Amino acid sequence: MSERSEADTVAFTVENRIAWVKFNRPEKRNCMSPKLNRRMKEVLEELEFRDDVGVLVLTGEGEAWSAGMDLREYFRETEAQGLHAIRKSQREAYSWWERLRWYEKPTIAMINGWCFGGGYGPLFSCDIAVASEDAQFGLSEINWGILPGGGASKVAVDLMPLRKALYHAMMGENLTGKQAEAQGLITEAVPADRLHARVLEIAEALLKKDGHALRATKWAVRRMTEMTFDNAEDYLIRAQEALHSYGGVATRKEATRQFLDEKSYKPGLGVFDTSKVKG
Repeated sequence: MSERSEADTVAFTVENRIAWVKFNRPEKRNCMSPKLNRRMKEVLEELEFRDDVGVLVLTGEGEAWSAGMDLREYFRETEAQGLHAIRKSQREAYSWWERLRWYEKPTIAMINGWCFGGGYGPLFSCDIAVASEDAQFGLSEINWGILPGGGASKVAVDLMPLRKALYHAMMGENLTGKQAEAQGLITEAVPADRLHARVLEIAEALLKKDGHALRATKWAVRRMTEMTFDNAEDYLIRAQEALHSYGGVATRKEATRQFLDEKSYKPGLGVFDTSKVKG
């Protein structure tokens, strides 16, 4: 196959308020090249504030999610151009991972196959991560003489117990989806033939919830990972006040009305009808 154009390195469709975004270099196991990184940032920014998008799913075309950074295009060819080119390529990758980490909408990683090295960046950036049980996760950098950079080591330490993270990074052995779930790297693993259906189920559940509250919740949980208890408590008070300022008052009043007056739902067992929120 001839070289893909930059526009063709990422594919997406929007169906029923779900944006299905795909790494689209299946011939390269969806390795991230500078072209793909530039295009992914454009796609994410295009979809972020669209009214017809309520949830974003990131997956891979073919048999891989993403096998990490493209060794030829991201490393060898960039390094040959000098430090300025290296820094530019790093910014192009890290900037869309950051944008995804603080995305306005809920995000789901649908890991359909290989997830290696640099792939841990966007994996961590997604709010929920569901993988097929036979997916493969790996920090193989140690096997070719480097350390897991680009945030990959930080992702392992943040999501996994320290002993597991150390073993994972030092041994260069792969984890299956089921092992990745057991060690905290992903949310859950399901049989491959159930992957799409499970992700769709989660996405549809998220679409029924208030978008402002979802955004405030996901940002709060991420912020609190580096806070003391007292700082987190104070942050949550301010975050709740901010939520009320962005349409949250009407939402909260309607949810309370349905619970107390209509008795049409119970917060611990379901979600209120957001279509009745006015203003």
